[in-house]
Amino acid sequence: MRAWPGDGIAFGGDYNPEQWPRAIWDEDMRLMRKAGVTFVTLGVFSWSWLEPTKGEYTFEWLDEAMDLLHANGIAVDLATATATPPPWLTSAYPEILPVDHDGHRLWPGSRQSWCPSSRLYRELALALTERLAARYHDHPALAMWHVSNEYACHNLPCYCDTCAIAFRAWLEQRYATLDALNNAWGTAFWSQRYTAWEDILPPRRTTTFANPTQVLDYHRFGSDTLLAFYRDEHEVIRRHSPEVPVTTNFMTMSNFRHLDYHDWAPFQDVISTDHYVVDALDHPRAELSFHGDLTRGLAGGRPWMLMEHSTSAVNWQPVNPAKAPGGTVLDSLTHVARGADTLGFFQWRQSRSGSEKFHSALVPHAGEDSDRFREVCELGAISARLGEVLGSHVDADVAVLWDYEALWAMSGPCMPSSAIDYVTAPHTVHRLLRDRGITCDVVHPSADLSRYRVVVVPSLYLVSDEDAASIAAAAVAGAHVIVTYFSGISDPDDHVRLGGYPGAFRDLLGVRVEEFFPLRTDEVVALSGGGRGSQWSEDARVVDAEVVTTYAEGPLNGRPAVTRRSVGSGTAWYLGTLPDDTSLGSLLEEVAELAGVEPVTTVAPGVEVVRRSGSDGSWLFVLNHTTAEQELTVTGHDLVSGSDVGPTHLLAPLSAAVVRES
Repeated sequence: MRAWPGDGIAFGGDYNPEQWPRAIWDEDMRLMRKAGVTFVTLGVFSWSWLEPTKGEYTFEWLDEAMDLLHANGIAVDLATATATPPPWLTSAYPEILPVDHDGHRLWPGSRQSWCPSSRLYRELALALTERLAARYHDHPALAMWHVSNEYACHNLPCYCDTCAIAFRAWLEQRYATLDALNNAWGTAFWSQRYTAWEDILPPRRTTTFANPTQVLDYHRFGSDTLLAFYRDEHEVIRRHSPEVPVTTNFMTMSNFRHLDYHDWAPFQDVISTDHYVVDALDHPRAELSFHGDLTRGLAGGRPWMLMEHSTSAVNWQPVNPAKAPGGTVLDSLTHVARGADTLGFFQWRQSRSGSEKFHSALVPHAGEDSDRFREVCELGAISARLGEVLGSHVDADVAVLWDYEALWAMSGPCMPSSAIDYVTAPHTVHRLLRDRGITCDVVHPSADLSRYRVVVVPSLYLVSDEDAASIAAAAVAGAHVIVTYFSGISDPDDHVRLGGYPGAFRDLLGVRVEEFFPLRTDEVVALSGGGRGSQWSEDARVVDAEVVTTYAEGPLNGRPAVTRRSVGSGTAWYLGTLPDDTSLGSLLEEVAELAGVEPVTTVAPGVEVVRRSGSDGSWLFVLNHTTAEQELTVTGHDLVSGSDVGPTHLLAPLSAAVVRES
């Protein structure tokens, strides 16, 4: 085996030599050396090349590719190729194909055309994994194993009969008795009481709204089912390669919501993720930063791997804008600032055909003589110079809580408003703190909160008693806890906590809400002090708290909108609406000052700053997202430009500096 590249930030991406004539491979090696590539992910979608018919294996091309990469000093993250079945498999076994919400079979011709519960598919995939692990476990190019690819990106949820059987087994394991299930699902409502396990179905298309807890449990079931599949492949690999790290690429993006990565993280030797900029968002780069911090949270604060992102445009949005010159470097270093020690791209060479032929790559259609490839080479050189940053950590005094189960439950049927989205509140708070130079960890509610000065609890609709108690304990111990609207409403069975909202946090906050007044899309409500609230409002009564802001119009005129309460050594704040950026930003500044949380440094709007620290020093990442030159006060050595800077430094538009601080 080969050690993972450790002299600099590992740099590379998906390599698909089987898609190109053999004559191109040698040219690939020359260009990889020129660009500074140190690793590739190999074989992700190559099952039909490795096993062209059942039981007939053709590894010679992969042998040659592995040998060629080793000869050129490039480490291999070898994929198990089990993400997508070959045509012979779906033709021979059409029963493995997934079924959508309406009962329609999803046919082959794309990717991930398999049912997550199919035992047959799992057996065939494990057979291929066994062959690969046995053949390549001691190959000198092998540095990491890559199980499958982007689990659940296209085939979850599946509603087929195979999943129905598996769901019942999962429910029996979870609840043991039908009485316990009926209680959890609240089946006394609408005559849904079950008297036999075989009567239970997936939440398929029905006459009207499905049972919310059934829908929530189906999310849990899907995530657990695919995790079990991953663990089976992991076990096969571990038998042959006990010392080679194993991972699978998560998708920590706001538009991917199918898996509970907090459950998956303990089974990764290293956390890796894919992230693509979603240009349709109002604040796409802020979303990038949030999900970098989320990935670091999944990694327990340790460095993580960016397995895939794009040099420029993607192919799957309605409109796919190219990144501005400098954008490849700037986006990449934003991930490194947030804890990434590996920079991977999809893919090495831009495809000539297929569904992703217009997805950008390290080598674009224009080839070597292009500005984009020159920028790729620049990033490769920068990555090599960043070796001293490896293993360092990102310090944060603020925690933003994030829970996939709360997301699933809040996205369920029959909520007070379909105009609110779970991600809005956490993204907004994180963005406004980021704009003020304050770094956040994004962590699960069950995380150790004792070291944080500020804990933000945004729209945590579903919460367990234990996690609610931990959040309250953080306030008692001295933290400023900020709870936003629609938090603490339900327990893990998605049963409403009675006695007044916000349920689990009512005593902590000293506030009792009697009724929700959700706001329509684009509707705002005036707040005292001149601000505006959006998304949500509610009829609150102060029981034991101080009113900070009230509603200034409408049916709630004069009622509390923002409150605070002293709790032990700390403070509990409540936001019954989403204030506008100016108002919420000012409030967050006040809370940060009271809590003793200081910005990393003072910068102009549109400039992002993060500090990574280690035993050998600290590195200030400065990311200029503006189109103007920016001046910053810093002294040290800039690893991007390779020059000493200070006491001030001018940063060009859409560029970055990584300063080893003096």
